[in-house]
Amino acid sequence: MRVERDWSAYRARLRKWQRDPVAVQTMRSTVAATVAYVIALRLSPEAAPLTAPLTALLVVQVTLYATLTNGVRRVNSVVAGVLVAIAFSLLVGLTWWSLALVILAALAVGHLVRVHEYVPEVAISAMLVLGVTTVGDTAWARIVETLIGAVVGLSCNLLLAPPVWVGEAGASIEGLARRMRQLMLRVGEEAGGRTPVEYAAERLHEARRLDHDIVQVDAALRQAEDSLRFNPRVREGLLNRVVLRTGLDTLEICTVVLRVLARSLTDLAKARDPETLFEGETGSVVEKLLSEIGDAVVSFAVLVTTSVSASAESAEDRLAAELQTAAATRDKLAQMLLEEVRRDSHEWQLYGAVLTEVNRILDELDTEHRSRRLLEELDRHTREQRERMPRLTRLRERLGVQERLWRDRTGAGGRSS
Repeated sequence: MRVERDWSAYRARLRKWQRDPVAVQTMRSTVAATVAYVIALRLSPEAAPLTAPLTALLVVQVTLYATLTNGVRRVNSVVAGVLVAIAFSLLVGLTWWSLALVILAALAVGHLVRVHEYVPEVAISAMLVLGVTTVGDTAWARIVETLIGAVVGLSCNLLLAPPVWVGEAGASIEGLARRMRQLMLRVGEEAGGRTPVEYAAERLHEARRLDHDIVQVDAALRQAEDSLRFNPRVREGLLNRVVLRTGLDTLEICTVVLRVLARSLTDLAKARDPETLFEGETGSVVEKLLSEIGDAVVSFAVLVTTSVSASAESAEDRLAAELQTAAATRDKLAQMLLEEVRRDSHEWQLYGAVLTEVNRILDELDTEHRSRRLLEELDRHTREQRERMPRLTRLRERLGVQERLWRDRTGAGGRSS
């Protein structure tokens, strides 16, 4: 029994290690660099063709899209640098002023050929080639080794099943939603009684720290979006990217509103110190409302990260029910705050701000609002694709029409027989 538990734990750790971006990047880079060096030993005239494994290390990325873009830029940068070095070697030798001219020309050419972050690589290639006596042989060897490294790096990502990092991005989004819920629960608990100003200020600092979490989740989402591009394992890459991106945008807006809500409660704590934030049962209603909104935030995150249609429908129903419950509690709170304002109107602006911020979060989480944003984003991506690649778009539309006609004819033939 113990052996089975240990084996299960080992397999769980192994699966987690296989999905770790750092582990995947390490293994792919090591394999690509080694294979590139072995191939370059046979094809390059150099005794130690280290440019090939170096290129493979720089080309291999976590996603196939990044590998393709980095491979092309890397090859362009090396070829441009070699050509600059050959041109200068025909005119001058290696001196301090010729080296300065080579670097200047190589950096300028790098910007012209648009290799982006590989602009310094153009100058590096030019200096390495210019620094040897047999410029022609070295230039040819460097180009060959660069091509070998780029091809091997790209092949590794193609043959080793390009990973899809949607699950990791979804886990990051859900983690952000749960941290938001925990903060709402703490704010609600403190709103139920007397809240010292320093406690309210601490909640405000926690809300501000959520901005750093947004940055980390955005990085994970960008990696997931890159993993969906050009990936043969993915069919509906655009839809997945839009669903996750709009979901993160909604949570980011809710994070900003939550920070404003914490600011309003901090100001309310200063205004009512040393009394409680809310009188009578109003504080309990605020606590209940924030708890319900926190549950809705988590359900929204689960909805946008769920790929299976049946599970997504269940998550949407749960979110709609939680939003309906929170809206009823919000209406109750609005009535209680109105009664307090009638008795004492000193804090009416802060009470109104609290209700406004709560309403904004509920509106952002609304399922109809989410559907409209999804349609708008899909339309925008479609328009941009048509503007960038009009011929490819027309070809896809023709193929789609032909496929529909073939299906209609097949269906008609089946019915007639």
